[in-house]
Amino acid sequence: MSSKSKKILIISDFDGTISTVDLGNQIINKFATASLSDIEKAYVKGKIGSRIAYERMAKRIKGSREKMLEHILAIEKLDPYFPEFCSLSRDKDIDVKIVSDGLDFYIEAVLDKHDLQGMEYYANLAVFGVDNSFSIEFPGRNDFCGRCGTCKSRILNSHRLIYDKIIYIGDGYSDFCPSRYADVVFAKNILYQRCEQEGTPCMSFTDFSEINNYLKENYSTTSQQDCEV
Repeated sequence: MSSKSKKILIISDFDGTISTVDLGNQIINKFATASLSDIEKAYVKGKIGSRIAYERMAKRIKGSREKMLEHILAIEKLDPYFPEFCSLSRDKDIDVKIVSDGLDFYIEAVLDKHDLQGMEYYANLAVFGVDNSFSIEFPGRNDFCGRCGTCKSRILNSHRLIYDKIIYIGDGYSDFCPSRYADVVFAKNILYQRCEQEGTPCMSFTDFSEINNYLKENYSTTSQQDCEV
């Protein structure tokens, strides 16, 4: 297969990556009706995965969709170089998908606010009750593992037959697993530390300006050129 026919996919995490503010944590901390420290400690220590953590936390959260969105839109902060990244990817015929272990409603709201409607994303589903009750559904779960609400590795690997190269961008705990299966990894924060510890090849980044430079240097606008990293 010639380099001109290579198909490239970029998969990116949302909270802490596209959004420099972890909006999932902000929602949890703002609308929790009781302490969540016991759940958070169990999650950080690896005793439970995010799906169980979310299920337990949701029982201690109350709030309407409207109030949560009002809070989110007041504090959200998109990586300033992400819109350029989206334009570059389109120009270079590179597909982009968002995979998040966060919640669908605020991802969609933030993308709409920044005129990035229509981006494909995978996330957990927030369900709001009439009495301000709150629950979460997990359409992207992997029942063979069960740890994460959204199994990013399963989503990544489901695209293997379509794409010749998959680039992964992330920063946190839920990005550990998929980083092992990507062809190229951009990592920061906790993900970068874990990649270093496990010997997973990756490139450190601070914001999307560095990823934009990578795309400019390695892919032309008229054809996708495979490159060694």
